[in-house]
Amino acid sequence: MTKEQKVFEDFCIKKKLKRSERRNRVVEKFLALERHISALELYNEMRNQNIDIGYSTVYRTLKLLAESGLAREVDFGEKETRFEHKFQHKHHDHLMCLNCGRTIEFTSPKIEKLQNQIARKNKFKPMTHNLVIQGLCEKCQ
Repeated sequence: MTKEQKVFEDFCIKKKLKRSERRNRVVEKFLALERHISALELYNEMRNQNIDIGYSTVYRTLKLLAESGLAREVDFGEKETRFEHKFQHKHHDHLMCLNCGRTIEFTSPKIEKLQNQIARKNKFKPMTHNLVIQGLCEKCQ
């Protein structure tokens, strides 16, 4: 069992959620991916691999992963929310191409510092944030 799976198992015990083989399969599959993925995309991938799973199980499990701190919901302004790994991953922001959908992750200490300054100036306590800059990638320009 990986550290991430242990964190999720402990979270489920704390929340008094029943163990579920299907939920475990979703967790395992999600943790094996290193990309932004929607519930529908993950569901389709699992079904294409002949894994007997329902869409609602995939969606609810991804929401639980986010609640447990293992995943983060990212809204790229599309129809669907995407999920990405959060556990032991450095915070980053995103550039998203409006033409091809390519997503580039980046970090910027200057942006982080500026966000904190703005929050302090406005007596605001930030809990989390999600920066997505939308435009055209080099290939689509």
